Amino acid sequence: MPNQAPTPVLPASPALTGSLAVRLSGLRKHFGEVVAVDGVDLDIQPGEFFSMLGPSGSGKTTVLRMIAGFELPTAGTVELAGQDVSRLAPFERDVNTVFQDYALFPHMSVRQNVEYGLRVKKVPRAERRRRAEEALHTVRLEGFAERKPSQLSGGQRQRVALARALVNRPKVLLLDEPLGALDLKLRQAMQVELKQIQRDVGITFVFVTHDQDEALTMSDRIAVFNNGRIEQVGSPSEVYDCPATEFVAGFVGTSNLLSGRSAETVIGKPGVYSIRPEKIRIDGDLSSPAPDGHTSATGTVTSVVYAGATVRYAVALDAGGQLSVVRQNIGDGFEVTDGRVRLTWRHDHCYRVPSPEGHQS
Repeated sequence: MPNQAPTPVLPASPALTGSLAVRLSGLRKHFGEVVAVDGVDLDIQPGEFFSMLGPSGSGKTTVLRMIAGFELPTAGTVELAGQDVSRLAPFERDVNTVFQDYALFPHMSVRQNVEYGLRVKKVPRAERRRRAEEALHTVRLEGFAERKPSQLSGGQRQRVALARALVNRPKVLLLDEPLGALDLKLRQAMQVELKQIQRDVGITFVFVTHDQDEALTMSDRIAVFNNGRIEQVGSPSEVYDCPATEFVAGFVGTSNLLSGRSAETVIGKPGVYSIRPEKIRIDGDLSSPAPDGHTSATGTVTSVVYAGATVRYAVALDAGGQLSVVRQNIGDGFEVTDGRVRLTWRHDHCYRVPSPEGHQS
């Protein structure tokens, strides 16, 4: 927007300088006989947008709750800015949490909701007002201070909850699937906005999600959880292009895995190989040889799914196994006539997934 005032940057705590924002060491959590978190070690840097990604029951939310202090670890430690807070109550930790349901007070105005934590801390009224206005400006809600939550859209309520957390200037902001209640279009818009807000305020965000697209879109780094353990930690491109385990390859994005006899026939050597669908070229001409530096395989199309911008093909390989192929809908008239196709991909787009015994989580 023209002539828009710059977003104020809320001051980050100087205590983070020179230390990790979050360190988890040997973290375990048992609920009776159920092991929810099984030996998690994790370092999160100051100012990082860090996502914990995994399916339901993978342990990611339990880890977030232990960082917040809502759950105490069965074993291991939680450190914030170098301080062991494993046994401290939530109000004794310099963190704030934004939940999926926002937990706004319906009888309070937007400003009163944002000021609430400061009022509990007995911050003087003038200071409360100034900091609340600053936080609302940060989340781009100037002019909404007197409205009630019922008068706001889902995205606006999400930003009020974010402002209420930011106004306390925590060292770490924890976000427990805060976009899960939004519709797809609004969720996508809020992903971009939330990342921009994180850059503006400059504090550490720890974001829990089961949505791989969310994690890939917003994160500096991602930890992929499965069965209470971390399968891989890395940048979005590392996790997507170089999965450390078969689980990561299958969970993050849509992956093709070739293994066993089909891998030996197509790739020429044993192992488990990951090939992303968008990296594969599909061609109806079976006679054309693979270019230098490429691998090819023939097969039969078993299904075609039209998705507007893309078309997805499932191809049963002659060598065994099945590959999924995504092709851009560029309007070039490409059609599969008799179902027989050749698939081609670059050698460097075929990634060998490490064997379990060689993987370190």
